[in-house]
Amino acid sequence: MSFTTEMPDSTEQVALRRCAHAMADAARAAILPLFRTALVSDNKDLAGFDPVTEADRGAERAMRDVLARLRPDDAILGEEYGETGGTSGMQWVLDPIDGTRAFISGTPTWGVLISVRNAGGPLFGLIDQPYVGERFEGGFGLSEMTGPRGTVPLAVSGVARLDEATILTTFPEVGTEAEGEGFRRVARRCQLARYGMDCYAYALLAAGHVDLVVEAGLSAYDVQAPIAVIEAAGGRVTDWQGRPAHEGGRVLAAATEDLHAQALDILSAV
Repeated sequence: MSFTTEMPDSTEQVALRRCAHAMADAARAAILPLFRTALVSDNKDLAGFDPVTEADRGAERAMRDVLARLRPDDAILGEEYGETGGTSGMQWVLDPIDGTRAFISGTPTWGVLISVRNAGGPLFGLIDQPYVGERFEGGFGLSEMTGPRGTVPLAVSGVARLDEATILTTFPEVGTEAEGEGFRRVARRCQLARYGMDCYAYALLAAGHVDLVVEAGLSAYDVQAPIAVIEAAGGRVTDWQGRPAHEGGRVLAAATEDLHAQALDILSAV
């Protein structure tokens, strides 16, 4: 599809944000009745294990139904149902459950990812964790989280040195053997490393609780919402060469420019 280079005006921004929240609400309603139930998962990867459940499929269908009603001219890229063309020059990028392995394990670190993009990349994004009731949003001049304690602003930490940083990733192996070793080189210089957070890691970075997220093997729907949320909170997200990471692949998210530069110096050699 052809993306527009124009930024939406203020009225359009409000409409896009309302649509994103309507989709997140619809996804919550589809997913929550199935969480921590005897849900059957199918494997999408014959060479490994990449589960998908009716919760994934049902949530994406619910979000697409919202778009059909509110934004029928926009394009869609979704993990479960692929790409649908549009005529507006805008595209919604959807991951109905980022962290299906966590979902089927009963851990609340999965989330619903929703973003809208133009030619410049993601403009606005949501990271929604339905079970704990937290929704992180960023873009169009907004950067905030709404949860059990109300609505609070998001802001990344001010950590600027690796030896003071907390680093997160989802899988200990990260990706290939070389990518895993690249992560470990960075992690060995950090104060603390934690694993298994899926998209919740990016939300915690935007909220200022952790300082680095390093991952590999991602798709566009895994990262576009986190990019919007983190950048709105003051952070930096690139690939391991310092280039835009909108299409996924190897991703480095950092709270500060200094921290990003130190991690990039290590990862760019991988």
